[in-house]
Parts: sequence; C-alpha cells; structure tokens
Amino acid sequence: MNRLCCKRCVMDTSDGFIEFDKNGVCNYCNDYSRKEILLVPGKHNTSELKEIVSEIKKKGNGNKYDCIVGISGGLDSSYLLYYTKQAGLNPLAVHYDCGWNTEKAVRNIELLIQKLNIDLYTYVVNWEEFRDVQLSYLKSGVVDLEIPTDHSFVAALYKTAFKFGMKYILTGHNFVSEGIMPQNWVSNKGDAANLKHIHRIYGNVKKLKSFPILTLGEKFFYYNIKGIKNIHLLNYINYNKLQALKALSDELRWQSHPNKHGESIWTRFYQCYILPMRFGIDKRKVHLSNLICSGQITRQEAIEELKKPIYDERLFKDDKEFILKKFEITDAQLTSILQLPVKQHKDFKSDEKIKKIYNNLRSGTAKTKKYLNISSRW
Repeated sequence: MNRLCCKRCVMDTSDGFIEFDKNGVCNYCNDYSRKEILLVPGKHNTSELKEIVSEIKKKGNGNKYDCIVGISGGLDSSYLLYYTKQAGLNPLAVHYDCGWNTEKAVRNIELLIQKLNIDLYTYVVNWEEFRDVQLSYLKSGVVDLEIPTDHSFVAALYKTAFKFGMKYILTGHNFVSEGIMPQNWVSNKGDAANLKHIHRIYGNVKKLKSFPILTLGEKFFYYNIKGIKNIHLLNYINYNKLQALKALSDELRWQSHPNKHGESIWTRFYQCYILPMRFGIDKRKVHLSNLICSGQITRQEAIEELKKPIYDERLFKDDKEFILKKFEITDAQLTSILQLPVKQHKDFKSDEKIKKIYNNLRSGTAKTKKYLNISSRW
C-alpha cells in the first residue's frame, strides 16, 4: 500500500489523523517545533535546572534522600538516575516490578545501583492481579495495552514518595524523544475510571489489593495536600540519546536495548507484534521521528532503520513462548483474543469530565504548574 509520508520525518498516513502543510511537512513536526521552546527549557538555558536542583536539595536537607527516581533499566530512566548523581542529588531509586523485566534490564539496574552507590526500593505488584488487568485490556480490544503498566508504575511512585515522606519524583519521560505521539495510538494513562471499567468488564479478580491505582482523589491528595511534584528532569538538560548511551556504557558498562522500551518483554511483544498485526501501527515511526525533529538522526537514517525487520524471528518466538506461559494461555487462545473486535477507550467509562473540575482545583501557584511539567496524557 502506497502511503503519503512527511517530508521532514517518517510519519505517514498509516496514522489516519495525520495532516500535511503546503510543504509536505506533517502536523506532528510542526507541533514539535512550536512546543519545543516551551517544553524543553534545557535546550536554551540552564537557569530553571539550577533552580529545580537547588530546591530539591534544600527541601531534602537533613533527610536520607531528597528525591525518588523511577527506574526501569531502559535508557531514559537509567540516564536520569546517572544525571541526578552528577547534579549532586541524593536519590532513592524506585523500580516497579510487574514481572516482565528482561535479564539485561535487571543487570543494568544492578550496575547503576552498585556503581553509583544508590539505594534501591522495589515495588512488587501481585502477579495474579497484574496478569488479570493485562488480560482484561487484551480482551477489551483497545489500543493502549501499556496502560496497566504505565498507570500503576506512576501510582507506585506516588505511593512510595508518600511512604518515605519525599516531595519530588523524577521520571524519564521527556519531550525530546517522546514529543511526537498520535493521540489515537495511545490513551490517557491517568484515567483511573477507564482502567477500572475495563477491568470490571473483562477481569476475573474482583478486588485489586496490591495493584496501585491513582484516582483523582488520590492525585489531589498527593499533588495539592502533600505537595508531591513529578518533574521530568530530562527536559531541563540538553538530552541526547547517543551521548547518554556513551556515558552509561563507558562509565558503567550499561547495555542498550534493541528498541525503545525494550527493557520489558511485554512491551517489546506489544510494540513489535500486537500493534502492527492488530492495529497497523509501527511505533518505530514515532520513535525515529522524534529523533529526527530533535536533530539526533537524519531522515535517511530513519528510513534505512525502518527497512529492517520489526521483530527478530527467533526473539519473537522466545518472547511469545514466555508470554503464553506467564499468561497461562495457549497460542490458540491468544490468537482468538487478538481477533476480537477493536474498541475505543471512549467506549468505556472515563473520569475526563471530573478531571476538568479537578484541574481547576489543582491550579496551584505558577511555580508549581511549571515544575510539575506532567504529560498531557496524564
């Protein structure tokens, strides 16, 4: 099938909502250019970074830790943890273990903890509960099968920050490598009502006891009452993927993953198999387009990368076998599930209307809003 492709990046009409200007440049590239100056202050000055680091140190003075850093073993979070030590912060690394870590991710985390001399706190979710929520999403037919992981990971970070009495959460989310993402390829990660409704319809576990969920009420409590801030610190530095890889590998013997978010076996299978097969989505296009727009690779380099197979055949077989075993389903059952009708997230309940009221209550001070810098998908 012939598809129209952006003249600047590699996004094309496989996304039915893409638009092109008179020069053949897509709306994602144009949006990226407009937002970059607002959302990536680190590219233009370091004053905000110094102010944030100074505030974290000041508020954490006298405490064992001054912030927590969510760590997955992937590049973004690993470099973030590395950078916090370079900046003189004293973080507690928090890893969310939901059962899908690759061996390489586990090794990377161990290296970071040992060589940077950082304490690690692992938040372990009950596998039966997590499995039930993930299977619920598979059966529901919605596109964003990463919500069970993404939502509960952030919820776990807030619950951990509250437990240890800390005011700052640092996460690896960044505009440079994640600024482009079609809204029909993902959904609102923070929509607890949507998550609960999907699980209630398709799940078997009646009550989730260990699976962390961040409701609007809890968000208001953590954000406004306890004053816990989630800061995307990589936006405040001149973040470069290749430079980050070099620093981690040279100094810590950290090993890279073949694709973005490849530290999770489930995420790798979802992005390289389920998304292309069931939804016609190749997420490499957004990952590469972000690097094009941030000036880290050329468009031709991205085109050459897209010519490569999306999934190594042997790795696919190994991953699939592992996933079937973990989910306790057969190959035929997985095939049957993936043939169920596709649905939209909006087909289920949502807290979007209440969220508008909540956002007004959460307005806070200008400084608070600036430092939160939370993704719109939350």
